[in-house]
Amino acid sequence: MIDSEEQRPGGLFPLRALIGGFLMGLANLVPGISGGTMLLASGIYPHFIRAVAEVSTFRFTMRSILVLGSVVLASVTGVVLLAGTVKSLVVEHRWIMYSLFIGLTLGGIPIVWRMVRPPNASVWMGAIGGFLVMAFLALAQQAGVSETGSGGGVVTHGLAGLAGASAMILPGVSGGYLLLVLGEYIPILSAIDAFKIALKAGDMSAAMDPAVSVLLPVGVGVVLGVVMVSNLLKWLLARFPKPTLGVLLGLLVGAVVGLWPFQQSIDLILDQTVIKGQVVTAENLIEFALEDYPTEYFTPSGGQVGAALAFILLGMAVTLGISRFSRDADAEASTE
Repeated sequence: MIDSEEQRPGGLFPLRALIGGFLMGLANLVPGISGGTMLLASGIYPHFIRAVAEVSTFRFTMRSILVLGSVVLASVTGVVLLAGTVKSLVVEHRWIMYSLFIGLTLGGIPIVWRMVRPPNASVWMGAIGGFLVMAFLALAQQAGVSETGSGGGVVTHGLAGLAGASAMILPGVSGGYLLLVLGEYIPILSAIDAFKIALKAGDMSAAMDPAVSVLLPVGVGVVLGVVMVSNLLKWLLARFPKPTLGVLLGLLVGAVVGLWPFQQSIDLILDQTVIKGQVVTAENLIEFALEDYPTEYFTPSGGQVGAALAFILLGMAVTLGISRFSRDADAEASTE
């Protein structure tokens, strides 16, 4: 139940909602960083879960409309404006970007911990379970269950949107990370970029292909995923708050496992390297973009280790700085 004070938006709440939404959109472009973490950092995560649950059951309040409108508008803006840029940065400067993402993710841990206190046995059990789930996903990715194809059909894109949205609103679980494991990450980002370029050129015919074949089914899946998971989380937080928050904490800590920064695209060996199920040859080499290349771990130099630590600290500072807007997050979360 939401009290009368919760119904009245005011103060810095609209700004926090816009910041959280924009960062959520940015986060969901990137494998390994969670949109839910960014919503927690901005102090509107409990409001977002509540708002989706209310609107999906046809209960409309000014606060719910404000939350959803601000988050969705800012999130879509972030995705449209930054899809191409973020993809390029991750591909070309992977270790730098992953270091930053580690810091952004770690910065969310104190926020979840503040909601968990005082911890009990159920919190620790939930945290261990959440951590193991994320560790399993990281191992699956390292074993090669990653972006190897060009995406599936309409149904596959819809299911990817459903799964990605379900993950993206869970703190610590990256929607982009899950899409990467499912083989849908690059196809979806490429479709967004192609749609944006076509719109800029005024070519509506070219814009319709990625919009109808990829973006529309993904969008439908996203809406269904957000609605289902938000209602489930609202129910769990109301009835089993400690273990549920423990799982969220474990997911958040475990997300870092899959973000080891010192990775790089491998050098292709003609007639030996396999990409998208095809052996790379001199004839088809031009068909593969840099983002298609498999990655491998490398041994960093001392300077790279120092720079990575600096970017991690920068990311933590950003998330913790944003969380200054969420001083009432504990009280708000307790009303779930």
